[in-house]
This record gives sequence, structure tokens and C-alpha cells, in this order.
Amino acid sequence: MTPSKQIDTHISELTDWRGALITRLRKLVHEIDPEITEEFKWGTPVFIHNGMVVALGSFKDHVKINFFQGASLEDPHKLFNAGLEARKTRGIDFYKGDKVNEQALKTLLNSAVAFDTNK
Repeated sequence: MTPSKQIDTHISELTDWRGALITRLRKLVHEIDPEITEEFKWGTPVFIHNGMVVALGSFKDHVKINFFQGASLEDPHKLFNAGLEARKTRGIDFYKGDKVNEQALKTLLNSAVAFDTNK
């Protein structure tokens, strides 16, 4: 099974708000970088462009978008709310009912792709 099909299956198994949010975040990632590739690692969708850019994790009560090089990125909209003490990564945890600031998230995703591309 291809990684994209594995991600589709993973999302279909999340029959609540988490599946819908991961679908939405996945779409945003592809809008930012149509050439980004998908992998399914550690039971989670991972997006790669010259290295791992972000992962979309589903947990019992939240969805996390993990930026593998997040500590190196500017976060002018203060989206990062998880892993703030980590040496390299940063994350954004979304809980049921949270609003997604798509424009701010797109800016952060653009920065992550650009950082990964320029490594």
C-alpha cells in the first residue's frame, strides 16, 4: 500500500473531528508545496521535502502538527504551543473546537518548507 493510501486509511479510521482536521491540515500542506511527498511513519502522516518537514499526529484528545525544524523558524503569530523546550522541533496542538488560523499556519508552513529546501 502506498503512503498516501495508508494516510487515507488512517484518516478514515478517525471518525470524529480529528479525521476532518487532519484532512484539512494535509490539504494546507499540499497547497503550500505541491511537490511535497507523503510518508507514513510511526503511525502518522509525515511530509517530506529534502527531509521531514511536518508530521500530523492524532491523539485521544487532540491533533498535533509537529514541525521537525520548528525551533529554527520564526513564529510571528505565536502558533507554537507544544514542545517549546525541545532543541529542534515545535508543535501546535489543536483540541476539539479550536479555530485554525489558516493564513498564519500557511506562513509557518511556507517557512518550514523554505528552511528544509535551503538545508
